[in-house]
Amino acid sequence: MAGRSFQHLLSFLMLLLLCAKPGLGNVTGCIERERQALLHFKRRLVDDYGLLSSWGDEHDNRNCCNWRGVQCSNQSGHVIMLHLQAPPSEYAYEYQSLRGEISPSLLELEHLTHLDLSCNDFEGRHIPPFLGSLSRMQYLNLSRANFTQTVPTQLGNLSNLLSLDLSLNYYLNSGNLEWLSRLSSLRHLDLSSVNLSEAIHWSQAINKLPSLIHLVLDDCFLPPTPPLTIPSLSHGNSSVPLVFLDLSGNDLTSSIYPWLLNFSTTLLHLDLSLCLLNDSILEYAFGNMNSLEYLDLSGSQLDGEILNAIRDMSSLAYLDLSSNDLNVPLNILISRSQLDGEILNAIRDMSSLAYLDLSENQLRGSIPDTVGKMVSLSHLDLSGNQLQGSIPDTMVLLSHLDLSRNQLQGSIPDIVGNMVSLEKLSLSENHLQGEIPKSLSNLCNLQALELDRNNLSGQLAPDFVACANDTLETLSLSDNQFSGSVPALIGFSSLRQLHLDFNKLNGTLPESVGQLAKLQSLDIASNSLSGTISEAHLFNLSQLLYLDLSSNSLTFNMSLEWVPPFQLLYLLLASCKLGPHFPCWLHTQNRLSELDISNSEISDVLPDWFWNVTSSTIDTLSISNNRIKGPYRIYHPKLIMVQYHNFLLTCNGWISNNKFSGSISLLCTVGTELFLLDLSNNSLSGGLPNCWAQWESLVIRKIPEWIGGSLPNLIVLNLGSNRFSGVICPELCQLKNIQILDLSSNNILGVVPRCVGGFTAMTKKGSLVIAHNYSFTPVGKVINKNASYVDRALVKWKAREFDFKSTLGLVKVLIFQATNYRGNSEEVIDLLELVSLNLSRNNLTGLIPTRIGQLKSLEVLDLSQNQLFGEIPASLVEISGLSVLDLSDNNLSGKIPQGTQLQSFDIDSYKGNPALCGLPLLKKCSEDKIKQDSPTHNIEDKIQQDGNDMWTTTLVLAILAWLNTNN
Repeated sequence: MAGRSFQHLLSFLMLLLLCAKPGLGNVTGCIERERQALLHFKRRLVDDYGLLSSWGDEHDNRNCCNWRGVQCSNQSGHVIMLHLQAPPSEYAYEYQSLRGEISPSLLELEHLTHLDLSCNDFEGRHIPPFLGSLSRMQYLNLSRANFTQTVPTQLGNLSNLLSLDLSLNYYLNSGNLEWLSRLSSLRHLDLSSVNLSEAIHWSQAINKLPSLIHLVLDDCFLPPTPPLTIPSLSHGNSSVPLVFLDLSGNDLTSSIYPWLLNFSTTLLHLDLSLCLLNDSILEYAFGNMNSLEYLDLSGSQLDGEILNAIRDMSSLAYLDLSSNDLNVPLNILISRSQLDGEILNAIRDMSSLAYLDLSENQLRGSIPDTVGKMVSLSHLDLSGNQLQGSIPDTMVLLSHLDLSRNQLQGSIPDIVGNMVSLEKLSLSENHLQGEIPKSLSNLCNLQALELDRNNLSGQLAPDFVACANDTLETLSLSDNQFSGSVPALIGFSSLRQLHLDFNKLNGTLPESVGQLAKLQSLDIASNSLSGTISEAHLFNLSQLLYLDLSSNSLTFNMSLEWVPPFQLLYLLLASCKLGPHFPCWLHTQNRLSELDISNSEISDVLPDWFWNVTSSTIDTLSISNNRIKGPYRIYHPKLIMVQYHNFLLTCNGWISNNKFSGSISLLCTVGTELFLLDLSNNSLSGGLPNCWAQWESLVIRKIPEWIGGSLPNLIVLNLGSNRFSGVICPELCQLKNIQILDLSSNNILGVVPRCVGGFTAMTKKGSLVIAHNYSFTPVGKVINKNASYVDRALVKWKAREFDFKSTLGLVKVLIFQATNYRGNSEEVIDLLELVSLNLSRNNLTGLIPTRIGQLKSLEVLDLSQNQLFGEIPASLVEISGLSVLDLSDNNLSGKIPQGTQLQSFDIDSYKGNPALCGLPLLKKCSEDKIKQDSPTHNIEDKIQQDGNDMWTTTLVLAILAWLNTNN
């Protein structure tokens, strides 16, 4: 017994000795040579965020094994790991990156096995070839690090490498992957987004990696594998034990199928999404991949036949067939029904299926009740199809349900409240009616509730999603008929998106909104809200990126010293009251992409800081319909829309209807992506610059005329009421789609271009409205939002403004009023569908064209205040729809042609033409006087008078007889 105790004591003493003896326990301190190498490595980097602040020569920091990202061997003290992945910043997809270059001093770290420099910024440098000399390297991650040029083949010398990740270096390429074949130990390879378009034999190179189990080559521009004939379906019997394969986003075509058969027995995860696959050899496509658990074939141009190829994959837990063309009734996919004469139980019998995405497939019919019998299913996405009917009440086990963008009708069933595991419910863009069921208050795990673009109504109860106050991240109820007040949403600590726009909400905005600390997107536009917005409403919204309160009756009341807690990307406050002074707090917002403060009652001088704030990031700017004044000066390299009438917009740009002054030539500093420009109703001056051709995307309206060759889609061009000078170039006549052209009230010289007949849209009838369809992705939302814009235009005549919208497609207007044109107007007569022609207040000479009567659609004609002479053409009486006519202040002579139309206008239409005579003027023509004084004319007048007297007498006698009879 004593011997055994002594033996235990001896063992314990030996253990203490081993732990205490240098070299046998943990080594303290790093090797000096390697410490100096790390310091040299640091000197080649720019550390903007202090990530390497612990790397120093100070006494307390000399042990490099304690430095951030450094790990040393416990036995030898050598540096074996550098883990310097950049941490994410507060903004999405941005990182707190190191910058600079990789120092060759890393070669001193001979025992380095792990190097991670991902998400840093090496500023377009190439991957240094000397990294191939770190022979002990097992893990190398250089992903998302802004490397460019060609992958050095020296990386093939890393024979011990187990994992290589060069992904998301978008300008990196490799024309030959033969160097990979030397990495015999490689198990994980990720080259996603590396350009491999020249790697013709990429598939053979992969076959030479005997240890590879994880391969990611998505978005690599892979060339198709050489086509093979059936049944010779193998590119060599590969022994690669591949388990995970992602080839998504490549134009592979069906030629990839034979190569896939090399891994049919080992693959568990296969992603071929966004590839140009087809159904030509689908029966051979996946062989006997019965072990496959994950299959993504989304966006691959497949039809319903794909179901025959996957029907035996009984182990599938994840199936994504979205964005294909299955185009069959949904009950055929999920129920036991017939497809092409065969029983198709493919999806219904996949007992392990937990994730099913069939969105964007043109599926028809109704949602079958049998979907509720798929007991393993937790994620179901049927969005973007043509499904009709009501929402079934059998899907109670789901955690994710997306039925958006269909044609579903009826109300939201109460049974939804029993789906207690539900995390996302999206029923957007259907035809649902009724109120939100109270049972939704039972969904305590709900993270996203999307019911926008339906016809739902009723008031929003304060507690309608109260149970999810800790989990709810997205609440989207836009485009419905909800009424009442905005719910307080107190305590919703996770809420990121709150969209209540385009409803009938009234009252004030509760200050509790300002306590939603994680809110990124707030949209309550186009309601009937009123009251004041104070600093309390925005107090704690430090993560806010999108704010839209436009089209309400809200008044902003902020102190001059207020500094918002956020940095917005989108700020939309149109029709809110911000004025009269320009809001000072805007100068803090230096990341804005879109700014709309139009019609906000600002009456102030535009501050100097405004252009500095908007010049570097803004692409859409609207400050129109205010009373903003000051010099116009702008440098916008990203601007794509500009509107300048009493306000401004860029990238889209509105600054119209203000009091801006200065030279129009400064617009040449705007970037090349401009597609909308409105400068009307300002005090701009100078000649039209010749830089318009740089804006190739400018397609909407109100831009300089000679850009015609570059803007074939231009419909409305309005540069009226400015101080432009110069002459019109013939390029203007290339605007074949122009329907409204207004160059009035400028100082443009020359003659009316003879080529105006090139305005072909003015020669033929158009559609009733002019509509533009577009799509965009709002901040905080994943899917594109489709929308349309019906164009409108204001046409001025005699100080009156006519607003055309619902009939704009029929309006063809030419306004060259007060532009100092000379010559004649013969050129415009070929524009047969003109509705309005205004050439007044110019220096036009000559005769009014005799063919003017062929303008049958003309309703407005103004040729006043010119130097026209001769007679009014008789053909003018043929324009039956003419409602406005002004020929005043010319040198016209002769008799006004007789016809009901021309005599119906008052004398102001003809005044200022001393030699003009005939009705409606009081001045009679000489031939009428001769006719009136002739004997024949007197006899005719006598006969007419006698006839009138006889008719009067007869009428009086008849009335008297009638009265006598009744008495």
